[in-house]
Amino acid sequence: MRSVKVYEEAWPLHTPFVISRGSRSEARVVVVEIEEDGIKGVGECTPYPRYGESLASVMAQIMTLVPDLQTGLTREALQHRLPAGAARNAIDSALWSLQAGQQQTTLPSLLGLTLPEAVVTAQTVVIGEPEQMAASAKALYDAGATLLKVKLDDRLISERMVAIRAAVPQATLIVDANESWHSEGLAARCQLLADLGVAMLEQPLPALEDAALANFIHPLPVCADESCHTRDSLDSLKGRYEMVNIKLDKTGGLTEALALATEAQVQGFTLMLGCMLCTSRAIGAALPLANQVRFADLDGPTWLAVDVSPALNFTTGVLHL
Repeated sequence: MRSVKVYEEAWPLHTPFVISRGSRSEARVVVVEIEEDGIKGVGECTPYPRYGESLASVMAQIMTLVPDLQTGLTREALQHRLPAGAARNAIDSALWSLQAGQQQTTLPSLLGLTLPEAVVTAQTVVIGEPEQMAASAKALYDAGATLLKVKLDDRLISERMVAIRAAVPQATLIVDANESWHSEGLAARCQLLADLGVAMLEQPLPALEDAALANFIHPLPVCADESCHTRDSLDSLKGRYEMVNIKLDKTGGLTEALALATEAQVQGFTLMLGCMLCTSRAIGAALPLANQVRFADLDGPTWLAVDVSPALNFTTGVLHL
């Protein structure tokens, strides 16, 4: 019989992480450990209030399955026992980790994958005044980050973006509006970003209110984040988005994430790989997708004052494997 442990962790950030929904000073995660015959698998998730999740609700979901996990619940059965979300991700990740450990290999090798020696990852420019964001972008670029993800809300769009582009003329910029924009003026804002050489715009409108994206020809690719969770999301995204952001905490784990990546590409979407505020454990669980994506946004652990041990090797803008 397997043994199962479920617990919470709080990881302080070295600086506040500011997005349109407020500021966070720590990453709160839930960890699942599954041990069988001396081999331990570990999975992590980050509950996200935007999706109606809390530490308590995610812990409760996981605890309902502990007896079944102890007696051998499989990944395939798990897909039908819990909905997509953080709780299922923690369990799914732990089961993948357990299988890799039992076969004495890494997760990518288990899937027959060879990862590159390094993955370029976006570094986040948090919301602030234009001069603050421009200074932050330049500092990140000068430290080695060539791909910058700019967080925006609904104010000072042109002022912030013009200042940032002037500060980092050679950087690849992607913009995340975190559902904060409105349909009025959307086309003009997209054109502004395109004129500034922005490579992609992520989730400008609230999920379920994104029909306006089908009303004009996009001058730059638009990526679905909150609007895309699993394969079931894809039909509603056609004609509105060119790209989807895959996060294991949305898909409910790597099992569905791999299936989503395959189906999305069949339907003509390009891929982004994202994360929540998390430790290296969560990034490691997502790495099998790294070869398939146009943009990787895996800087969650770089915001932590201290990471889990053993930690992945990050330098500014690069994940070294």
